[in-house]
Amino acid sequence: MTQKNSIAKHAAVMGAATFISRIAGLIREQTFAYLFGASAMTDAFNVAFRIPNLLRDLFAEGAMSAAFVPTFNGVLEKEGKERAFQVTNLTLCALFLILGVLTLVGIYFSPEIVTLIAPTFAQDKAKFDVTVTMTRIMFPFLPVISFAAISMGILNSMGAFFIPAIAPVFLNLAMILAGWTLCPLAQKMDMPGITGMAIGAMVGGILQFLVQMPALYKYGYRFKWCINFNDPSIKRIFRLILPGTIGLAATQINVAISTILSTSQGDGAVSWLSYSFRIMQLPLGLFGVAVAQATLPAISKLAAKNDKAGMSSTLASSIRLSSFINLYACFAMIALANPIIRLIFQHGRFTAADTTATAIALQAYAVGLIFFSLIKILGPAFYALDNTKTPVKASIASVVVTIALNLILIKPCGYWGLALSTGLGAMVNFAILYFNIQKKLGSFNKYKLGQGMAKITFATLISGLTTAFALKYCESIVPNLLNTAPSSWVAALISMTAAATFGILILALTAKFLKLEEAEKAASLIKRKLTKKPATNQ
Repeated sequence: MTQKNSIAKHAAVMGAATFISRIAGLIREQTFAYLFGASAMTDAFNVAFRIPNLLRDLFAEGAMSAAFVPTFNGVLEKEGKERAFQVTNLTLCALFLILGVLTLVGIYFSPEIVTLIAPTFAQDKAKFDVTVTMTRIMFPFLPVISFAAISMGILNSMGAFFIPAIAPVFLNLAMILAGWTLCPLAQKMDMPGITGMAIGAMVGGILQFLVQMPALYKYGYRFKWCINFNDPSIKRIFRLILPGTIGLAATQINVAISTILSTSQGDGAVSWLSYSFRIMQLPLGLFGVAVAQATLPAISKLAAKNDKAGMSSTLASSIRLSSFINLYACFAMIALANPIIRLIFQHGRFTAADTTATAIALQAYAVGLIFFSLIKILGPAFYALDNTKTPVKASIASVVVTIALNLILIKPCGYWGLALSTGLGAMVNFAILYFNIQKKLGSFNKYKLGQGMAKITFATLISGLTTAFALKYCESIVPNLLNTAPSSWVAALISMTAAATFGILILALTAKFLKLEEAEKAASLIKRKLTKKPATNQ
């Protein structure tokens, strides 16, 4: 099997597992919307959960993962499995000490951290107090989810993709159950009901880590406490992670500033952005992250062999596949934003006004979808090449642009200007990474990447326009055919489904006419999900 087909196959396996996880995530968000709507309490949870998540992005799914996976693969390739697992234990023990101290400090200073991230919350004592309480409950989420990310990197490197991708389901399930059990229990104990969600998130994070342990055991891993900061591999990880952390810290500064600005837009703004971002992450998680995670072990092994031609070919193929899927998703979400939000969230305490506000934010976020996905492919490639400076520079440049746009757009656009700024900042990040990776590996033009991207953009844009016009037409006739109100969820479902079907049909025809091989790969991913059992791909 070729490297390209292997990545597509692994992405299919991860996509299948991630699809289940994202569906569970949608049900979790529906539970939030039904029970709490886009209220002050929902804003409080989102801010509280964002604080450990900022650090999680920094360590677990950011610089640590990007530094650990290439190091692990290099050791595995050159020194064998036993030594690779020794490096794993050294990494986990070092993380336990460092993140443990950071967690204790975070719990102690939670009031000050909340004041810094959401200064307007101090004007509402009840809102401020519940945010502090939930921040303290969820701070241990940081080390636990970091261990889960390391476990995922190991299993992916060993060729196991399904279990790590399905693990987040347990986080979502824990929070769903908490919504219907712990939240009512908290209210009976004269506590804000939403604190039950914070407990559910913490329990879910622990489960996400533990569920991967049997698979690690199967591949021969055994935990052993050991500390040695002078180990060459640990030194390499920290050499890679420190500059990466600085670069990602700039990104988290941007997220923090966006949070501060969104809390100034009144009750609901934080929640509208959060709900819409979750929807935007659906295609990103299903395919963008899946392709990136399947690519990282492949390019890490190629880098260990100093096979730059192989890395270049693999990256070009991954860029095209991810672009095809995420550009289609971008235009489809822009066209279908309102019915998507209405069908998923407009129940219980989530109102029609919340739907409109969230749909606008989703359209703004969708602009940056392709760039978010491609950054996840290109960023780790630099770590595999022991180049930490370029991702740092790209990240800092992106943050500077995003913050500037935040300050410029917040007044004329309001909360959704923050979503648009995030996407445009990601575009700057991608552009810097893209041009610099070619300096390291050679031009992608020999793989006809430019020509392929032009065809992909044309095909997906035509599909998006078709979807938008089809939705407008269906929304004008479907309510009359069904003799129901235009706001009916049945009318919305039928209109959206019909419009999406027309869009996909046009995409398929256009792709066939343009001879886009990415369309066949995408179809193959779906076919694998439907015809193969995921467990056979581990």
